[in-house]
Amino acid sequence: MRKRNNSLTAENDFATTNTLLDGEPDLKYCHKRGAELHEPVSRFESESAKTMGRRYGLKGKLKRVFLWVLGVYITIPFIVKLFPAIQAKLVFLNFVRVPYFIDLKRPLDQGLNHTFNFYLQPEEGINIGIWHTAPAQMWKEAEGKDRKWYDDALQSSQPVILYLHGNAGTRGGDHRVQLYKVLSSLGYHVVTFDYRGWGDSEGSPSEQSMTSDALFLYQWLKERVGRKAIHIWGHSLGTGVATNLVRRLCDMGTPPDSLILESPFTNIREEAEKHPFSIVYRYLPGFDWFFLDAITANDIRFASDENVNHISCPVLILHAEDDTVVPINLGKKLYTIAAQSNSLSGHKVQFIPFPASLAYKHKFIYKSPKLPHILSEFLGISHPHA
Repeated sequence: MRKRNNSLTAENDFATTNTLLDGEPDLKYCHKRGAELHEPVSRFESESAKTMGRRYGLKGKLKRVFLWVLGVYITIPFIVKLFPAIQAKLVFLNFVRVPYFIDLKRPLDQGLNHTFNFYLQPEEGINIGIWHTAPAQMWKEAEGKDRKWYDDALQSSQPVILYLHGNAGTRGGDHRVQLYKVLSSLGYHVVTFDYRGWGDSEGSPSEQSMTSDALFLYQWLKERVGRKAIHIWGHSLGTGVATNLVRRLCDMGTPPDSLILESPFTNIREEAEKHPFSIVYRYLPGFDWFFLDAITANDIRFASDENVNHISCPVLILHAEDDTVVPINLGKKLYTIAAQSNSLSGHKVQFIPFPASLAYKHKFIYKSPKLPHILSEFLGISHPHA
């Protein structure tokens, strides 16, 4: 009887439950809706987990990139210190040939139809490429002429400028070509060349070889022009070569007629410290030891601040105020040293700044409409179009 009663009770409970559910459809709906509400919550949790995963994944990637960059940053100074030849390449940049596809044997392609390309040997087995641009007034006569004509033309009354270019590129660089055209239009013979290791010149670069190449070409010119004026023009790194050359000439008792320095620096250590490429490491402890001493280890000095104390000819310094490669402060400092030099006492020493508003920067001083007048006044020469 007890089992029967228990069974009846269970059946009655089940029936009662069904009756309540049937009688109250809203209860069924709420039950189902509650189940459905659990699904968005689960989906939201899943999306949040994915977002957090992506966030932590991105942070991990950024962290790895940061550590990689930091590793490279720390490694480079040690590589430069262990292999100082790398620093020498960064000073000379002779492997950077811009423009890349220029044929240096054809200066005519650069609009220099009164320019002759030839080669000389400063020492056995080393050929260096040279351009001789005749004065613009002779361009018709110069067209198609051979080297003998150009060599003979050096004996004309027009003065000669030996141009020493800076690092990177070749004698056919665009800003250099534009300067040749300006100087040619003013009645100058312009003779320029690529140091050994630059352009199509053979050999490997060094400060000593650059200076000896310049001396060789100067003496070659002097043999052909006789007593006629030769002015030496250096730009950027070429100003270091120029002061080396002029110091040696003055020591030999044969100073040039003048020295023109465009965008010069005091010495290579100070220039390297101020160069925009050095800003990443400039404030690193040991910067001098890692980088500047590596330059000295290659016997690279270009000490114009020392050279001007041994130079005895007129000096003209041209510098743009917005020059970021060689800051104008270095040009001013060199001028101050030169102006106080005993060896330059009695010689004209002049500094010409160009306002930043003109945007001449490091290599566009040739654009200045005042340049003809500046040269005419400094050299005491009357230009055809000045």
